Amino acid sequence: MTTRRSFIKQTSLFSLAAFANPSSLTYKQHAVGLQLYTLRDDIMKDPKGIIEKVAALGYNEVESFGYRDGKYFGLTPAEFATLLKNNKLSHPSGHYLLANLNNNWEKTVEDAVTAGQKYIIIAYLFDTERKTIDDYKKIAAQFNKAAEVCKKAGIQFGYHNHDFEFIDMGGQKGYDILLKETDPQLVKFELDLYWISYAGINPVNMFKANPGRYPLWHVKDMDNTPKKFFTEVGNGVIDFKKIFAAARTAGMKHFFVEQDVCPGPPLVSIEKSISYLRKNIL
Repeated sequence: MTTRRSFIKQTSLFSLAAFANPSSLTYKQHAVGLQLYTLRDDIMKDPKGIIEKVAALGYNEVESFGYRDGKYFGLTPAEFATLLKNNKLSHPSGHYLLANLNNNWEKTVEDAVTAGQKYIIIAYLFDTERKTIDDYKKIAAQFNKAAEVCKKAGIQFGYHNHDFEFIDMGGQKGYDILLKETDPQLVKFELDLYWISYAGINPVNMFKANPGRYPLWHVKDMDNTPKKFFTEVGNGVIDFKKIFAAARTAGMKHFFVEQDVCPGPPLVSIEKSISYLRKNIL
């Protein structure tokens, strides 16, 4: 986290007025986050050791996943928050599932706050949950209701996309329904830069069409092969410089490196990704 003192030292050409207004800052002042799903096989076995390694690589923030039975990777919300604090990591966001909305949602939100989160993100919709456009409309209504609970707790509700939301369903797309039928203030979106690109849509155009609605991003690259597979950030075809230049339009507050599948040890891949971001983007 950039402190006021370090910020002034690093940006002596900026006025104090700019510091007072975060919206005037560029993406270059942002911390680098990691979606821990990238390390899913390892963190389940050794959460303490993995968190220490993530911090040692230079990451500043993490986004959790797999909340289950009131715990994160087998740790209570308070225990997990302490582990992150001890490693100088913040925990602005966590991934959840639609089923969580119907299973003691208030307790889930309470735990998210205890764990240090500012955003609760629905990470995925299973096939059985999104068969029709009407399903998406029902989900949008669920989102609005769940987001009201989040708002009362001082936390922001959001949704993370894949590519299936952009499939044509009788002249309509699920993603458009989610955008149009949710309250823009209650429901924000975490744009996965890989999946939106995989769907053939320019992320910058999405930002321009829905300014300020994308406070969170997944920074994930696509390889230059017919398969369009996952690869380390900077090793593929996605133009991150152009996308990050539109950060203010998007309303981006946090971004998280993610790689669904790695060719070798995931820790090696996330080291390559943060190295590229530090040298070429930030």
